[in-house]
Amino acid sequence: MDTTALIIFVRNPVLGKVKTRLAKDIGDDRALEIYNLLLKHTFDVTQGLTCQKFVFYADEITNNDLWEGANFSKRMQRGIDLGERMHHAMSDLFDEGFMKVIIIGSDCFEMSIPILDYAIFQLAHHDAVIGPARDGGYYLIGLSTLITELFINKAWSTNLVLRDTIDDFSRMGKSYFLLPELNDIDDSSDLDFFEKGQ
Repeated sequence: MDTTALIIFVRNPVLGKVKTRLAKDIGDDRALEIYNLLLKHTFDVTQGLTCQKFVFYADEITNNDLWEGANFSKRMQRGIDLGERMHHAMSDLFDEGFMKVIIIGSDCFEMSIPILDYAIFQLAHHDAVIGPARDGGYYLIGLSTLITELFINKAWSTNLVLRDTIDDFSRMGKSYFLLPELNDIDDSSDLDFFEKGQ
């Protein structure tokens, strides 16, 4: 068994249910169109990775979708907030015997194969690897052992998440590696970056 697992958190691409902050400015139809492009991009940069890959759905597991038949195992997210959902997903895979677990979202259009390969490489040499997002959160977190504290008492979806997570690493004496800073698509201010990359 490959000892590294990659978790991809996705939302079910349903009109009015994805990119809601973005939709306030550009409408539900365009927000869904952009999210589908982000899902396809995430699929493209992850499908060739040699680690084991798991897609965790927010609402329900969908059959015959983008992730079907391409070596992605499908699971459900569990938990009230993002922290609980990430913690449950990571805990499950560590319990199944994986030695390194990395989790990403599905809304980072700057994500690339080299960055993911680099994250896997650095996780072999550090307790954790983290990918800072320009909004103060992170687009990737990888651990070589489960650290529950990282997923509790966080102001999710704010610019404090990255700082507070790094504070946790430092306080617990855990080594970590910072990946390049990338941009997530969360609201209309992020669209300039996205449209330049199209």
